[in-house]
Amino acid sequence: MEQPAISEELLQYQKELKGLREILFANIVMAGEIPAPTGGEQMLTRFLSDRFTESGLNDIAFDQAGNIAAVLPGRNPGRNLLLAAHVDKVWNDSDDHTVSVEVGRMGGRGLADNALGVATLATMPIILERLNIKLESNLILLGTTRSFGRGNLGGMRFFLENTDRKFESALCLEGMNLGRLSFSSLGMARGEISIEWSGEGERPDVTTTGVISTMQEVLHELIRLNGDSMPGLKILIGAVNAGSGYNVPPVSGRICFEIRSEEAEAVAAMEQKLFALADRFDQVSKEIVVGVEMIAHRSPGNLGDTHPLVEFARGVLETLDVRPKVEPSISELAALLTHRIPSLTLGLTRGSHRHSPGESIELSPLFSGLAQLLAVLRYMDRTDQKPF
Repeated sequence: MEQPAISEELLQYQKELKGLREILFANIVMAGEIPAPTGGEQMLTRFLSDRFTESGLNDIAFDQAGNIAAVLPGRNPGRNLLLAAHVDKVWNDSDDHTVSVEVGRMGGRGLADNALGVATLATMPIILERLNIKLESNLILLGTTRSFGRGNLGGMRFFLENTDRKFESALCLEGMNLGRLSFSSLGMARGEISIEWSGEGERPDVTTTGVISTMQEVLHELIRLNGDSMPGLKILIGAVNAGSGYNVPPVSGRICFEIRSEEAEAVAAMEQKLFALADRFDQVSKEIVVGVEMIAHRSPGNLGDTHPLVEFARGVLETLDVRPKVEPSISELAALLTHRIPSLTLGLTRGSHRHSPGESIELSPLFSGLAQLLAVLRYMDRTDQKPF
């Protein structure tokens, strides 16, 4: 197997990339301050389109899923690489998207997930030109929509199902964390348990058979199922919502959950247990209605830790003195692996408080993250990837 790029080459990348900091940082701020909730990403995809146009790229196009793609032509027109970043954020249009810039860091909603990935995509043509990197392969730059929640990777799925191109390999960009090396995807089922007052009769008391007391019992059962489940399977409870005041019993509630496992059969079996659980609680009282809605699924996939692309990327991180953090993914990588495309997800810098108003990214480690990206991209460009 080819060895990772030598330390001198990576150091040279870091040095030259720092000369582009003003352009890169400006793109991060602009991408960070543009709202892009799932299903409403149009302003941010337009930002990418404008940047691609300014860089003189070919075949800039929006598809029916709202994705934006552009082609940086290589010397071999029959060979294609994919570099992708999801553009949607977990925040609403009405949330404050102001980016604060301080010494060594930036702060703002959605910076780490995934304004930094979008800004890197926007800046990539300039980076390659300034560093005089000429690829043999066509590089398709893709901003995908509808990644989060009910979006269910809709953008990436649509692109892969409708593109005429065959991809040699692909990379997904995430803002944090530097050292992230994802080459496998978990089986996943995401859903919501709804608990509602039927509206018949007097509103139930909070402490007896009301929405809150039922939610408490359902949560207790979810925790029990999680503890009794087979090794490697987890039920993650991401949100619990009910009510709108201090002294009025709520008429509805919601529990958001994910089931995760490396085994698709285990996920499916647990999903059926949750439907049975909801049915059982639904029979307790005519006044309280309990139901389950599944909103997203993922299939497990694994490139394998001995695949040459994985070994090379791990070696690059070690050369940069960055400890690899191997972790499975449930994001765009899952769709790529389903299509049998050798793919990785890489993190670009360190950050903190992801998905909170205090989300922030560190600027200095970013140049190591970008050097990593360039080294892996060049390796992909000059090697035929092993099938899996």
